[in-house]
Amino acid sequence: MLNADNQTVDLYIPRKCSWTNRLITAKDHASVQVNIGHLDENGVYTGQFTTFAVAGCVRKRGEGDSALDIMWTKAKGELDQK
Repeated sequence: MLNADNQTVDLYIPRKCSWTNRLITAKDHASVQVNIGHLDENGVYTGQFTTFAVAGCVRKRGEGDSALDIMWTKAKGELDQK
C-alpha cells in the first residue's frame, strides 16, 4: 500500500520464489535470497547485482543448486556476462 508521499507502508511484503513462482511465506525459514554480483570484462565488481529467491520446498527437494545455476545462466545471457 502506498501513502500520500508514494512510499510503501506495508509491514510485510511477501517474496516469490524465482524458480517456482510460489509465494514465500513468513514461516518458510528454509528459503534463501541470493544476490549475484555483476562483473566487468576484467572481473571487477560493477556495483550491480541480480537477486534470486529460492523457496524452502525447492531446497528440500535438493534442487536449489541446479535452480540457481539455470536461472543465473539465463540471466547471464541477457546481461552479456561471461
